[in-house]
Amino acid sequence: MIEQPIGVDAQAQAAYVIFWAVYAVGFLIFLYLMGRGLKRLPVYGVRTLILACLAVLLLTPVQSPEVVNWWIPAWLHGGYESILGNADEATRAFSNMTLVAAGVFVIWILDLVRVRIWRREA
Repeated sequence: MIEQPIGVDAQAQAAYVIFWAVYAVGFLIFLYLMGRGLKRLPVYGVRTLILACLAVLLLTPVQSPEVVNWWIPAWLHGGYESILGNADEATRAFSNMTLVAAGVFVIWILDLVRVRIWRREA
């Protein structure tokens, strides 16, 4: 029997929005602090690659299988399902992260090209 995803009430929806707001603000603070700490690295590409990896790792969402239209952090869902032994759900979460990582990698390469051209002109 296939279980249908459940809906939520207004209070649960408000808690969901508050969670994502707190999560996003916490991530921005974390990214700012990491950016300041990574300024000591002399290579621009390494600094931006580390920050891009952190963004992919912490911000990639995956749709919840239990609640309609709810998204949860993929690392959290994939890790939890891995511990529980649910390989299908863990694979789905980590596949989302892989797809996002590929997209961010292309953007990172384009950023390196942009910086190289900008420095050549200056």
